[in-house]
Amino acid sequence: MQSPTLCFLSQADKKKIHRAALRILSDIGMQIFHDEALALLKKAGGTIEKDQIVKIPGNLIEQAVQTAPTNIVVYDRENKQVMDIGGYRCYFGPGSDLLYSIDSKDMKRFPSMLRVVIRAARVCDALENIDFIMSCAYPSDILPHHSYLKSFQVMVENSTKPIVCTAENRNDLQAIWEIASILRSDALKLQQKPYFMVYVEPISPLKHPFESLDKLLFCAEKKIPVIYSPTPIAGATSPITIAGHVAQGLAECLCGLVIHQLKVPGAPFIMGMGPAVMDMASSQCSYNAPEYYLAYMAFIEMIHYYNLPSWGYAGTSDSKIPDGQATFEAGLCTFLTTMAGANLNHDIGYLDFGLTGSLEMIVISDEIIDQMLRLKCGIPVNDETLGLSAIQDAWSQGCFLTHPHTLKHFRTTQWRPKLFNRNGYEKWQKTGSLSLMERARKRLHEIEATHAPKKIPKKKAQAIQNIVEHFAVNS
Repeated sequence: MQSPTLCFLSQADKKKIHRAALRILSDIGMQIFHDEALALLKKAGGTIEKDQIVKIPGNLIEQAVQTAPTNIVVYDRENKQVMDIGGYRCYFGPGSDLLYSIDSKDMKRFPSMLRVVIRAARVCDALENIDFIMSCAYPSDILPHHSYLKSFQVMVENSTKPIVCTAENRNDLQAIWEIASILRSDALKLQQKPYFMVYVEPISPLKHPFESLDKLLFCAEKKIPVIYSPTPIAGATSPITIAGHVAQGLAECLCGLVIHQLKVPGAPFIMGMGPAVMDMASSQCSYNAPEYYLAYMAFIEMIHYYNLPSWGYAGTSDSKIPDGQATFEAGLCTFLTTMAGANLNHDIGYLDFGLTGSLEMIVISDEIIDQMLRLKCGIPVNDETLGLSAIQDAWSQGCFLTHPHTLKHFRTTQWRPKLFNRNGYEKWQKTGSLSLMERARKRLHEIEATHAPKKIPKKKAQAIQNIVEHFAVNS
């Protein structure tokens, strides 16, 4: 059976983009603001010029692609294997560090707080199509230097699902790694069964700052799966043309891959790019412009070209509130992602150009993902599914409704919604005439009232608290 896929680039197109990325790396170069990374590149054959610009030969890219793992197995807090990141397998989760959150009662946004991180983790823990969690919010009520670590702690406490986290620098990342090591009992077991992943960004165009590379190298040392995802803005920090946008983002990501693999060959690395598009009329960056989708799809195809794990997007909208636009854009983005076979897809529930989060949109997107995964299953074609015997019997019975073939297959063939409404008008009226948003809000409140995440054993919880307190005192 063939799984459906989307294709926007020919094989010739991919080769051209690949060659363009190699030329950016070898002829234009990258600025590397980290002494150890510079030393690694120089020793491997890179050319260091003034202003810490490094020109990287093509053979280093080929070598890094060969040593990086094509598949990354990830486990949850309870040591259960839950993700197999690679190929065309798709997994979904929210995003991180949103400055605002939507109050569903009045649809007004407010500065995100730690309680939003806690709520989001609990809700995502309950939703069956959310595979991993991120913070969903940047807690304004926590000191900035403590926010990433504190967010990680409450995510650990309120969900068993794997975590993709952000960190300020090596210091809080070290504390995060120590917490995860406690949960696994020791560092070696954490390395063998990864529980968390780290999101890292360079700065476009062509700059790799110290903190980004320091976190990248730390992840290589500890063999923590790391996402290295440049976010070039088409028309502002990268070429406005889609091919140029993708080529630059690819070169920036490959630079991170080379440094990472030179540090520890075989360490787990996930390729990514945030292909932001600046609207030339408003100067606003869009998550859901057609050009964003095209650049995103092209980048995922390039990652498949290298046969490496990919970082993707789903469930996003530029709408300011959960509404019809939000549902359409979230659905379209999730459809494209699923059909393209992007692996680790984040930002479920993002609104307002990545500034605002909505828990109701996460609930709605959970249903959207479920439907997209049904489409991803494709169409099994065999003697049983062709149903020739049932068609033959229909001559005498005149109906398929009670035929054994129908009774055998209707549960596995038909997708059934839990949130979307397929009832007739009268039944919809009798059940309250609720809109999709109202049903999502009702489902959200039911989850919060009934779902209790599995608790961390007291001894480990106290050890984690000790790490957080020690970091707060010494940072």
